[in-house]
Amino acid sequence: MANTYDVIVLGVGGMGSAACFELARRGRRVLGLEQFPLVHARGSSHGHTRIIRTAYAEHPDYVPLVRRAFERWYELEQLTGRHLLTECPCLNVGPPGSEHVAGVRASVREHRLEAEELTAAEVVRRFPAFRFPADYAGVLERAAGFLYVEDCVRAHIDSAVSLGADIRAEEPVRSWEAVGGGVRVTTDRGTYSAAKLVVTAGAWATRLLADVGDGLKVMRQTLLWFDAGPRRAEFTRDRFPLFICDAPGAPFYGFPAIDPHGLKIARHYGQPELSDPDGVDWDVTADDASAIRPLMDAHIPGLGALMKGQVCMYTVSPDHHFVIDSHPAHPQVSVACGFSGHGFKFASAVGEVLADLADSGTTRHGIGLFRATRFGNAECGTRSAE
Repeated sequence: MANTYDVIVLGVGGMGSAACFELARRGRRVLGLEQFPLVHARGSSHGHTRIIRTAYAEHPDYVPLVRRAFERWYELEQLTGRHLLTECPCLNVGPPGSEHVAGVRASVREHRLEAEELTAAEVVRRFPAFRFPADYAGVLERAAGFLYVEDCVRAHIDSAVSLGADIRAEEPVRSWEAVGGGVRVTTDRGTYSAAKLVVTAGAWATRLLADVGDGLKVMRQTLLWFDAGPRRAEFTRDRFPLFICDAPGAPFYGFPAIDPHGLKIARHYGQPELSDPDGVDWDVTADDASAIRPLMDAHIPGLGALMKGQVCMYTVSPDHHFVIDSHPAHPQVSVACGFSGHGFKFASAVGEVLADLADSGTTRHGIGLFRATRFGNAECGTRSAE
């Protein structure tokens, strides 16, 4: 029947593209709806690279899921013949009492991960471009790397289409509703029906999942590239790691110089939380660069001018953990949102989880930390994007 599918996926970014691929490879008739052009720069899945790491500071329960994500990214590389993931050590560093460093150590202990403890002096000897106070400590993990984010999204989309998925760009969703045991979705171009719905709408989950996502906020973040100048050789991948620095009041992270624009560096959190994704300013300004310059001068001195900048969005949950679950009131609807600025690395595994939930309402992967009802805000009905 025309306009009728097994599963409709709302949002075809990092998570939605992976869900479309996984559902299509299971033989489901899939419709993916994206409000922007495919692989766009108005959400959270752009900016050339994203860190993937195993010794997960946010909670040890993430470790099995990120291990599965590594497997799925490697599998996607084999299926598509595209290079999507580059291995690179990740340095986690911070002052005494650093929550991030303590979290890394907790995951290392619980999952018996390989990691190397370093003093600040040892960090600087190993990686001379850094400067840290003497009381800082580091944990270096090798089971880490970076993903080429737009290439990953494109690989999932292309693979889904090759398997028969119908992916439609520039078709904003206006509303969805549960109808009997199925769903109905209305867009600017028409109305579609399906047995199951998967909502991976990024920052627009604040509207399309207004009940489940009642506590979600949107945070504007900037990705900035700085010139390494004549010292560029110090920042190549064989001499400089990925890093996450838990600087007091201003955590920031960065990458080796892997493209002509130099080092990519960004703040983590520390920005106003907004309720409206359409209120984000997408222009990078001099103020964005000046806000991070003191951190660079203190810890990576000598970097040059700003070469490039991009804006992305965090969709932040109240506890900074993900929301991945069946909808509490409509079991035919699966949701994934609130990735809080650290979710993309998991996309390959989240796609599998969402396909499991759409198929059977259960998954073998441990997602108890991400249940939708933990905020006590799950009353439901028709949802509109207006």
